[in-house]
Amino acid sequence: MISVHEAKALIANNIQPLSPVKLPLSQANQHILAEDVFAICDIPAYEQSSMDGYAIRFAEANIALELNGEMAAGTNTQLTINAGQASRIFTGAPLPSGADTVVMQEKTEILDGKLVIQDRNLSAGLNVRNKGAEMKTGALAMRKGDYLSPAALGFLAGIGITGVSVFPMPKVSIILTGKELVQPGETLAFGQVYESNSYSLKAALNQEGINQVEIFEADDDLEVLTTILQKALATSEIILLTGGVSVGDYDFVLEASARCGIQKVFHKVKQKPGKPLFFGRLEQQYIFGLPGNPSSVLSCFYNYVLPTLAALSGKINPVKEMEAELSSAYKKSAGLTHFLKAHYQNGKVIPLGAQESFRLSTFAQANCLIMLEEETEQVNQGERVKIMLLP
Repeated sequence: MISVHEAKALIANNIQPLSPVKLPLSQANQHILAEDVFAICDIPAYEQSSMDGYAIRFAEANIALELNGEMAAGTNTQLTINAGQASRIFTGAPLPSGADTVVMQEKTEILDGKLVIQDRNLSAGLNVRNKGAEMKTGALAMRKGDYLSPAALGFLAGIGITGVSVFPMPKVSIILTGKELVQPGETLAFGQVYESNSYSLKAALNQEGINQVEIFEADDDLEVLTTILQKALATSEIILLTGGVSVGDYDFVLEASARCGIQKVFHKVKQKPGKPLFFGRLEQQYIFGLPGNPSSVLSCFYNYVLPTLAALSGKINPVKEMEAELSSAYKKSAGLTHFLKAHYQNGKVIPLGAQESFRLSTFAQANCLIMLEEETEQVNQGERVKIMLLP
C-alpha cells in the first residue's frame, strides 16, 4: 500500500491535458481557453448613444435647437445634424454625423417646436459610447487559460467571435460491477441492493460540465467485465469502475484491466474509506477502480478523480483545501489517513455521524471532508485540521 500523498503524486505525474479542439461558442460553456482570443473589429463599431434623448453639438447646448429626424437602434441610414439642430436618438443607436453629445430626454423640454436643454451638469461627450470603447480591433480579448463562463461567452459573441480553441472535457465511462445491484423503483429480492453510485457520479460529473457520460453494467464475471471494459476504452478517456477492486473471489477489475493492456500504476492506498483504490493507464486513457461502497466512491472521486478531470481539461482543481477549527474531538487509529464527512461554517468544522463507508446519509449533508493524516490518533476540540471544501 502507498500513502495518500504518494497516490496523488503518481496520478499527477501520469496525466497530461487533452489536445485542444475548436468549438462553437454554443458548445464552449465551462471550458478553458487553449489560446489567446483577439478582437476582430472595434466594439462598438461606431459612436453610439447610451441613453434615450437627443443628439446635439455640445457647443450649442445653451441655445434652442431645431429638431431634425431621429436615430433608432438598428438603423442603417446615417443622419447629419447641422449647426443649430438636434436629433431624437434612442439607446444603442449610432450618433448622427456632426453630433458629439447626448442629452437625456428627462433633461429637455420642447418649447415652440424647439429643443431646450435643462441639464446644468451636461459635459462634452456625455452619454456617448465611443467607437472601440469596449474593444479595439486586434486587442487581446481573453487569455489562454481563462474560464469560459456565461458572461465570457456573451462577451466573445458581442465582439463577433463564433468559435474558440479550448481544452475538451474528457469523455467518461462508468462501469457498475456486481450481481446484487438493481435500479431504484424495482422490487428488492433477497441479497439485492439499490444501485446509487451512477447517480452520484454522473451528477458530480455534470456539475463540472462533463456531459458525455456512458454507463455500463457488468456482472461479477471476468469475461463479461473484460468485454465491457474494452467497449469503454473504445470511447472514453476516463473509465470509472465501481466495486470489484478488492481481493475476493468475485473481484475481477485488476485481472480484466491487465487483459485489456492497462498498466497498473497503483493498487491500495493507506486511507479510510477507499483503501482498495486502483489507478491505471493505457496511453492517454486513465482508469480508476473505485470501491463499491457509496461513501468510498465519492470520497475517492473528490480526492483523485475530480483533480484528474480538472487537469485533463486545463482547469484548477475545484476541491479547495484549507484549515478550520474542529468543533468536537475525534479519535482514530494510526496507520491510515481518514476522510471524515463533515460540515464547515464560519471557520469551524464538525464531523458528522455515520462515517461507515456504506452509509451515504451524512454525505448528503456534508459540504467538506476532514483529512486526518496517517500518524494522527487524536485531535482535540478547538484544534485546526485540514479540510477539503466540496464543489
